[in-house]
Amino acid sequence: MNKRSAKRRPKATPKVSRGPARKAISRRVAAKPEPKNAIKVAAISVAPAVAARSPILRTHKFRVGQTVLYTSSPISRPGASGAYKVVRLLPSDGDDYQYRIKNSGEAFERVAKESQLDLEH
Repeated sequence: MNKRSAKRRPKATPKVSRGPARKAISRRVAAKPEPKNAIKVAAISVAPAVAARSPILRTHKFRVGQTVLYTSSPISRPGASGAYKVVRLLPSDGDDYQYRIKNSGEAFERVAKESQLDLEH
């Protein structure tokens, strides 16, 4: 056995091109012009057809610390209705925004939908 066959060299791995051709491709992708009537949403360009289909973002009607009137649903206890303070804003459950509310006469907090709350007069 000769010395060359005893020493096995690892096969060379193919090198990924990082030359000028690759840089030119990345420049072409980055320099793609936006449509003239594109609408920018959160620093992302969106085509007008896509922007027209997206739902309008709504915000919570009440804020933390605000006193609201809670009307309980017919399924829950009827004595739960009354004045409550908004403790925390919760995400939407699909139809309505939700709130964590607390009554000063109760030792616990409740979760209420926006449709169950009204401004206290």
